[in-house]
Amino acid sequence: QVQLVESGGGLVQPGGSLRLSCAASGSIFRINVMGWYRQAPGKQRELVATITSGGSINYADSVKGRFTISRDNAKNAVYLQMNSLKPEDTAVYYCNADVTRRSYSRGDYWGQGTQVTVSS
Repeated sequence: QVQLVESGGGLVQPGGSLRLSCAASGSIFRINVMGWYRQAPGKQRELVATITSGGSINYADSVKGRFTISRDNAKNAVYLQMNSLKPEDTAVYYCNADVTRRSYSRGDYWGQGTQVTVSS
């Protein structure tokens, strides 16, 4: 199986910055797409940003210009640099990976989530 472990959440004031990290481990042949999603209280989980193994990136309109996603294929890791944070960015952030396993079967995996709170 595959495990995703996130880190880097916390409490930050409006206008501040945080950097989230996510590392994948386990039976991995290739990670096709990695991404970040978030879920605020009472709302559905939504896409924040995704990045393919080739480096193609997609952002939600609400974070464009403020958040930057990157990945290190050698480390099976993905990062989310969040700048100019707003109270509406408050949510649990989840790492996601579309993985081709060593068995060449494919699976979709989620991290446990990390809380980001933007408040003064």
